Amino acid sequence: MGRRLGLPPGIGVELCVWVIVGGVVGARTAFVLANWGVFSEDPSLILRFNRGGLIYYGGFLGASLAALLLAGLRRMPWRLMADFGISGVPLGHAIGRLGCFMNGCCYGALSDGWWAVRLGSDWRYPVPLFEATLNLAVYVVLLQLMLKRHRQGRVFAMYLMLYPATRFGLEFLRGDERLTGLWLNAAQELSLIFIAMGAALWVLLPKQRHSARSHGCGI
Repeated sequence: MGRRLGLPPGIGVELCVWVIVGGVVGARTAFVLANWGVFSEDPSLILRFNRGGLIYYGGFLGASLAALLLAGLRRMPWRLMADFGISGVPLGHAIGRLGCFMNGCCYGALSDGWWAVRLGSDWRYPVPLFEATLNLAVYVVLLQLMLKRHRQGRVFAMYLMLYPATRFGLEFLRGDERLTGLWLNAAQELSLIFIAMGAALWVLLPKQRHSARSHGCGI
C-alpha cells in the first residue's frame, strides 16, 4: 500500500513500531483508569500485564497520537498517515479478537441460541467471533476505499463510522464486567462520539486526493 501511495520503503514498518508502542501504552492506561480502585491500592500492578488487560479504545487513541507524531516528524500530511495507518487496523483487530476467544475473555452474555458457545459451564454469545467477522468486513470496505483513492482522510473517517457502529451493537451482547456511564456503558458512549467525529470528517475534509509525492514528504 505504501508503494501504491508513493511512500518510501520502510514507512510501514516504522509506523508499526510507533503504533504498537502508543497502542499498548494507551490501552493499558485506559484499563488502569477504568479499574483505578484496584490499582490505586497497589500501583505496582500497573506494569504487570498478567494482572488485568488492555482496553481497545484506549489503544486506538494512543496509536492515533503516535501516528500523528510520526507524521509530524516525517513531514507527512496527517490525513495521508491516518488513512495509511488505519487501513490495516481492522485486519489486525480481527486476529486479536480470535485471541480473545481462545483466551476466554471479552465473552458474551448467556445464550441458548444455536450460535452459543460453551465457556466453562455456561453457554454464551461468541462476541469475539462476531467482532472478528465484522472487523474483516470493515477491512474489506476500507481497502476498497483506499484503492479508489478518495480524498485524504476519508478512509479514516469511514473507520470512525463503521467500527464504532459495530462495537456499539455488540456491547449489548457482552457478558463481562463493563464500565457504565449514564444509560450506556463507556464503550458505547465513546462509540457514539467516534461516529459523530467520522461523519463530520467525511463531510468537511478538503478535496485532496491520495498522493505522497505531491506533498514532498521528507520521509
